[in-house]
Amino acid sequence: MPRTTFTPGPRAMNWLIFLTMAATGWALYVRYMVIEPSVVGLACDAGLTTFLCRMRAIVILLFGWSVFGGLALAAAVIQLLRPSVPMLAAGLAFSGISLVLYNNLAGAVAAMLLILSLARPGRVTA
Repeated sequence: MPRTTFTPGPRAMNWLIFLTMAATGWALYVRYMVIEPSVVGLACDAGLTTFLCRMRAIVILLFGWSVFGGLALAAAVIQLLRPSVPMLAAGLAFSGISLVLYNNLAGAVAAMLLILSLARPGRVTA
């Protein structure tokens, strides 16, 4: 029996598209509406304790340590070694976030590995 490559079904593909767009959209919102505006930064540095200021501080801490890029790379390597839809979803989400939130190199390598993982043989189902 010939082995086929890893291809998610139509329902899984729809969820993967939605999840990737939602994660990248969240990252775009955080970058351009929370992190980059100087008004928000000055208000948060002055002592404002809102949800946005806490989220801003946490996201800045995480991308300072390249956590988003590291998670994207880890998920992409696991996806490359053992393809599955949940790992593909995590890899796509974190690579989208890392490309927007200043972890460009790790996010690009993770996206490349995710593309390569689509050429791997899938699981044999009987």
